[in-house]
Amino acid sequence: MASEIYVTAPLKIQDWAPEDRPREKLLQKGAATLTDAELLAVLIGSGTRNTSVVVLAQHILKTNGNSLQELANGNSLQELAKRSVQELQRFRGIGTAKSIAIVCAMELTRRRTDEPFRKKELVNSSSKAYKLLQPDLTDKSIEEFWILLLNRANYLIKKIKLSSGGTSRTIVDAKFLFRLVLDHQAVSIILAHNHPSGNTTPSTADIVLTNSLDKAGKLLDIAVLDHIIFTDRNYFSFSDEGLL
Repeated sequence: MASEIYVTAPLKIQDWAPEDRPREKLLQKGAATLTDAELLAVLIGSGTRNTSVVVLAQHILKTNGNSLQELANGNSLQELAKRSVQELQRFRGIGTAKSIAIVCAMELTRRRTDEPFRKKELVNSSSKAYKLLQPDLTDKSIEEFWILLLNRANYLIKKIKLSSGGTSRTIVDAKFLFRLVLDHQAVSIILAHNHPSGNTTPSTADIVLTNSLDKAGKLLDIAVLDHIIFTDRNYFSFSDEGLL
């Protein structure tokens, strides 16, 4: 079993001038004025009996995640991003909750870096919606119900599978559906489900469900733009057929 890493320092953060404490410094001067160690310290929240949270953060940043030896070239955010929850827990004062907070912060940073390169999809036709769903609904032997969440300009926010069922039907929870829409701050949606039989003709249940969700959406000021019935070769659009 790996031994814990101990850090000692005589000066606790409570002894610092208020303007030098990370949280107070952030509130007064902004996040950009904080050092890497101070930002990490805010995430960690507290140190140990003998170590201030900033000193603990400095030590974590200066220690290589693989060898646990001091790095000669100073802080390493890249090393921090590689650390697992278990590796971070080897530092005295870093428990499970703090380790998880650090790992999640690093993952958010990674996703933010990738975000500008993600192409935003404009969904302004039934054919666009069909193409977006092809990777998810092609070659399915059971019915699945999906929604496309769109912003005010009809760009895709997210596509979500709501449910899956048998070969002829799947159940849709309207409350759950609209809770997801509100949580993602979408202003319009496109409904979609597949017919494994290959028949694109909407059933009576499909029509009733579509009308019901359309009415519920109007009450919440959420537009139901279309309902796509998907098969591997073609599709039926409620909007194109004048049913929405």
